Amino acid sequence: MKKHILLLCKLIAAIIMLQTLFFKFSGAQESIDLFTKVAGTSEAIVRIGTGVLELFAAIFLFTPKKTWIGALLTISLMLGAIFSHFTTIGIIHNDDGGLLFFMAFTTLLCGIILLFTHLDEIPFINK
Repeated sequence: MKKHILLLCKLIAAIIMLQTLFFKFSGAQESIDLFTKVAGTSEAIVRIGTGVLELFAAIFLFTPKKTWIGALLTISLMLGAIFSHFTTIGIIHNDDGGLLFFMAFTTLLCGIILLFTHLDEIPFINK
């Protein structure tokens, strides 16, 4: 049962992060508008950088003995996203009913669950 829940957490987090990559990497106007609100003139760097980090996070979530890295990256990225929602973007963005915020929060929860269940894999904690 635990194995299935952890796989579900990995899938949910990875799918949410990966499905946004098309918009970040293709320069979709919605993504540009969102990251301009958050990062101003550094929009492209922050948008692409965030996409690259989310890609790495999703890959590490499914890499044996490195899941903790993916979980830590996921948590960090989603805390940044949630912070941006509270300070700049707003909970509801472009009349989405809070969907982006909900996805960030869900991904954060999955990352937390995965990190705490893979603490034994972290080299500097396990010793």
